[in-house]
Amino acid sequence: MFGLKGIFRTNTSQFRQQLRLAHKIRGKAPIYCRTIKERIDELNYKDELYTTRIDIGFPPERKEKVRQEQFQHLKAIKNDKNLEKLARDQKLFIDLDESKKVWLETVGPLHKKQIADHYAIFEHLYGEGYFIPYLNLDIFYDLKNDSCLPVYSGNVIKPAEAIEPPIVSYQCAPDTLWTLVLTSLDGHLTEENKEYAHWLIANIPGRDVDKGDTLIEYLQPFPLKGTGYHRYAFVLYKQNEKLSYEVPKVTSESSLEDRTFVTRDWYKKYQDVITPAGLAFFQTSWDSTVRDFFHKTLNQKEPMYEYDFPDPYIRPQEWFPLRKPFNLYMDKYRDPKQIKKEYLLRKLQSEDPFKSPPPPLKFPNAHPLPKSMPSWLKLHEKKIRLKWGRVNDV
Repeated sequence: MFGLKGIFRTNTSQFRQQLRLAHKIRGKAPIYCRTIKERIDELNYKDELYTTRIDIGFPPERKEKVRQEQFQHLKAIKNDKNLEKLARDQKLFIDLDESKKVWLETVGPLHKKQIADHYAIFEHLYGEGYFIPYLNLDIFYDLKNDSCLPVYSGNVIKPAEAIEPPIVSYQCAPDTLWTLVLTSLDGHLTEENKEYAHWLIANIPGRDVDKGDTLIEYLQPFPLKGTGYHRYAFVLYKQNEKLSYEVPKVTSESSLEDRTFVTRDWYKKYQDVITPAGLAFFQTSWDSTVRDFFHKTLNQKEPMYEYDFPDPYIRPQEWFPLRKPFNLYMDKYRDPKQIKKEYLLRKLQSEDPFKSPPPPLKFPNAHPLPKSMPSWLKLHEKKIRLKWGRVNDV
């Protein structure tokens, strides 16, 4: 008896614990459950060995004096009543060139790095590696109409505007050596996770890009039709010494296979003697020059991609379909070719090759229809008179 009472009391206490404010609690008691933070951390767990990011660029320069000068400058501006009055009267003019210069010297490189992370530039170039582009890289495409198109951080440039190699400029000491690489991150035709090298110039003395060793000649972008936007990235590397890269000489007449490139493997091989310093990238999508490029330059057919839409879902037939027009409901389960054939035969009945077609009704809805005609057929005839719907497809 005592054993049964103990079991009964235990079951009763457990039952009472499962009730709170007249609601039954499902699952384990709160003291045995994991917290929401623990569950989220478990779902978002990433191995640090493979997810820790590595800075492969130059370290930032310590600019204590510059920060103090900026602080004093901002303090003086805030206390200047004349500037405040001009701003209130909307007469304050700002030198955009000077503001851009200050931006590049302060937070500009960090903003460029954030934008590149947003477009997954570093992830697809170096995997876990990244760098902050402290060196500003100015790249312009000459449009042949007294204007230039700059390459910023992800702006759109069409293939027709990037046929010729761009103008590249940057600020550096004259006794330095550089390497410039242009690759396409989304354009490889046969292999995944690989790129095409569109341009590679090594041993550039100072800012004279034209005097460098062109190992891979420039090739225009060729995004395929139906594949959306493609990313093209310019990366400028600083060399510690003069190098002879183990890259085959590629001309504009070479095949695309010779341009197959993997930036991560290439950089891993030369990481001790080169360091990325500048970055600029753009996006591009298909235009008609891509077809000419495949036909005239590569001498092959242009690959095109189209989305294959699945067939529309059609519910099984019902004995009594309610609130569904009879003709439209039945046409769902008929052959579309047969439907078009019926419309075509009906159209040919009223046409004569030796007579002009009858004039259309001036007031189509004013002509009465037989009272014995069902409502769905009346609506069908009205659509034909008004030339609505499927009658226009024939």
